[in-house]
Amino acid sequence: MTRDHRLTADAALPPGVAEGRATMPGLLRHRARHTPDRIALREKVRGIWKGTTWAAYFEQVRAFALFLRDGGFGPGDKLVIASDGTPEWFIADLAAQSLGGVTVGIYPTNPWPELQYIVRHCGAKVAVCGDQEQTDKVLEAMRRDGGLPALQRVLTVDWKGMRHYQEPMLMPFAKAVEHGRALSGQPGMSEAWEATVDGLHADQDALIVYTSGTTGMPKGARISHAGILSDAAALGQVQGFPGKPLTVVCYLPLCHVAERLMSPVMQLVYGSVVNFAESIDAVAHNLHEIGPSFFFGVPRIWEKLQYEILIKSRDARPIARRAFERALAIATPIAERTIANGGRPASRRDAFVAWVLRVAVFSNLLASIGLDRTWVAMTGGASISPSVILFFRALGVPIYQIYGMTETSGATHAQSAAMSRLGWCGPLLPGIVEQRVASDGELQVRGAVVFKGYLHDEAATRAAFDDGWLRTGDIVELDEATGQVQIVDRKKAILITSGGKNITPSLIENALKESLYISEAVLLGDGRHFVSALIQIDLDTVGKWAQERGIAYTTYETLSQLDAVRELIGIEVQRVNERFSRVESIRKFVLIRKQLDHDDGELTATMKVRRRVIEQKFAAEVAHIYGPAQEAA
Repeated sequence: MTRDHRLTADAALPPGVAEGRATMPGLLRHRARHTPDRIALREKVRGIWKGTTWAAYFEQVRAFALFLRDGGFGPGDKLVIASDGTPEWFIADLAAQSLGGVTVGIYPTNPWPELQYIVRHCGAKVAVCGDQEQTDKVLEAMRRDGGLPALQRVLTVDWKGMRHYQEPMLMPFAKAVEHGRALSGQPGMSEAWEATVDGLHADQDALIVYTSGTTGMPKGARISHAGILSDAAALGQVQGFPGKPLTVVCYLPLCHVAERLMSPVMQLVYGSVVNFAESIDAVAHNLHEIGPSFFFGVPRIWEKLQYEILIKSRDARPIARRAFERALAIATPIAERTIANGGRPASRRDAFVAWVLRVAVFSNLLASIGLDRTWVAMTGGASISPSVILFFRALGVPIYQIYGMTETSGATHAQSAAMSRLGWCGPLLPGIVEQRVASDGELQVRGAVVFKGYLHDEAATRAAFDDGWLRTGDIVELDEATGQVQIVDRKKAILITSGGKNITPSLIENALKESLYISEAVLLGDGRHFVSALIQIDLDTVGKWAQERGIAYTTYETLSQLDAVRELIGIEVQRVNERFSRVESIRKFVLIRKQLDHDDGELTATMKVRRRVIEQKFAAEVAHIYGPAQEAA
């Protein structure tokens, strides 16, 4: 099945976006000319939120671009950024693009060998580092195993602790901007740079996103200006962004295509104010300070926020706790009826009761986590339990699932108020993509948002397509009437037991993770007689549970191996087993002794589990489950 729509040429969209002719540096200039005094960026400096206007944003991009050009950076050259989200990330990104260059993001958690691979593979000439830690990784990569022969300059945003560094290629980022400002004062320099911006083409590479694959080395997906801008425009139209003031929080790594789409790109299309979280750990605190009107959260963030609300309610006075529990019990079926009714209250009574509950009970709890002013929210990047979405919907915060991948510039499908069926991802974004489902159930897509191929890897690029259609690798169910899809699981993740039964692990894993006490679960059973699981407990919630009962522990490992904790998780596993057939039930489980970690290779940079690595690293636990005695059983 295919669907073809047109991207609406909304009057609120900047020139060229709907037609696919716009570039990101060109949109920055448009914003700076038409709304120069509006705030574009906000960051916390020494405890105080400070804003940067569109005019100042544009001026810094121009200055840094002139610095880069003075150093020989030009069309097709690559600039890598290894940093948490900061205004300098945005500035360096657009400055490189304004010269016809391409930006490559690197996860701040990547160790130096992975950083070295990416910088060397893309042939980057310039690296922008967030701080001393990221700079040290670049310097280590330069000294080890053949170095970084193409790299010419390293610029560091936070120079703290680096005054003694003597490497001639190092320079503070601020000093580079100052140098560019001096150049902009020379006759004709700024005009020549703006002519370069005018000469950019929407279909040329704007960024390369290295996929953090669950197997093998990452591949660099080439994404154009037109691809990611049309994606942002269509996604915003579906959610009703045109003409509305938007305040967002930037907290995920900007090298991830989802944060890139939601923060800098969406900002250029819809003029939002981007607030930079102090760190991923400070997101909850910063949310309370900012009160965003739009919030994109990966599933784990929404799970954490749900836990925080539940803990606040449980710690409240008895009358307040009972009021919350009763209100939630009333609001949940109202939310279910609203979803089934296309996003509209099923009756006037439902609308009135939901409003009363929001004002009288839920508003203070939402304000305590900064979501009281959030009128639209999204989630994506991994599967999420429908119960989490329903919980927030009951509180009055609509969360819409989106679906996409790096190779589609971020999103191809999105729910909206009219189509928010629990567990599904919504229909295609209008005007930019079409779909079909292959005979084996794999979703395939094509359209303006699809990437231009993998950098320096023609074989992988050919393998990614089937007769012009991008293979997503996801098995789906398709609602023929509405075009909505439900992701069943990754094609490679389907388990087939020795009895020939196909098991969808993500459904069972998500059911397990609905528990406040389970942080991660990895289902086993491929080629085996029965299904089992490796389970990672949630340190915060299980720790609090143990403390309330006077159970002593010192570390995650000691907590996870307590008999009482195993009994607790056993109850949660049994609860899940009751929802599935006997052959899908978890017959045995092991609580792993450590938290899964990206640095140890167990998770990708986007926190997806590497199943093969985990089975290898926890081979002793797997052997304990599937020993000769158990196997014979």
